[in-house]
Amino acid sequence: MKQKCYIWGMRLKEDADGNTDEYEEICTLIGQGEYILIRMHLASLQAKSDIESQIVSTICLILNQKNEKRFQEQIYCLPPILCMALSDHPRGEFISPKMKKEFRVEAYPSFIPFIDRKKLSSHPYIFAPVCHSGHWWLWLINRTKRKCQILDPLHKKAPSDERKDINKFTGYVFSRLITYAGGEPLAKGENEKKIKASYVKISGQKTSYDCAIYVMKWLELIEMENIKKGKYEWDNWPQEEVDHYRVEYASRILFSEMNKQRDRAIKKSSAIRLSKPSSVLLSPFCQINSADIETG
Repeated sequence: MKQKCYIWGMRLKEDADGNTDEYEEICTLIGQGEYILIRMHLASLQAKSDIESQIVSTICLILNQKNEKRFQEQIYCLPPILCMALSDHPRGEFISPKMKKEFRVEAYPSFIPFIDRKKLSSHPYIFAPVCHSGHWWLWLINRTKRKCQILDPLHKKAPSDERKDINKFTGYVFSRLITYAGGEPLAKGENEKKIKASYVKISGQKTSYDCAIYVMKWLELIEMENIKKGKYEWDNWPQEEVDHYRVEYASRILFSEMNKQRDRAIKKSSAIRLSKPSSVLLSPFCQINSADIETG
């Protein structure tokens, strides 16, 4: 069923005039508000494609609703507002060259409904995906100790002075978001613009396009207490497993109980007939069973 769901979500149909259905609404996530995905967003899960920020946001929203201690009491996955903020502050400028203003949470009203203020201000850890120039990395924020770390699938340190500036701006934005939610800032006064985040050495991507996959999996797997001395010991995934995660995320999104169009996704996926097993289906990491579809 995962494979069928993936095929249905990726498939673009073309009418007689050559128009495609890439803008068709395919998922409506019901949580703090309605978060809508169109087929074009799902299509970014295709092999060797850069993944749209809407997919990462959706995974954050789904994880935050999981009935697990990790997400209900310990870790809040902050949807990537930085994608919008960095479009106005592209080099990490504190004064936007376009808007001529400093960052303000209120300037992004479309994002505010998807911030869980209670969790953002109360959970001890915040995991926050960041994307700039097509590359994703993950901020780990210890809200209690006011300590920040970065997991980057590609870099073990800031690759440029521009990235250092972006990291300073990013820390400032996260501090402002926490304050907006009613929590204590990560630093006070002018020090809020000097927040530092150390890089954690960790195994990462083998390609130029899998960074978002690593970040989304890290949201689920990284244990803060296991990060010591700036290094995280673990066995990295083989590439075929990373490739299969794209199939997994399509089904997790479309079959989520938060998706108002879930029944349609199940019906359309079930109607697909596979003429022969694909390479993805034959992967040892593709396990298909009744648990692929959530039940109430």
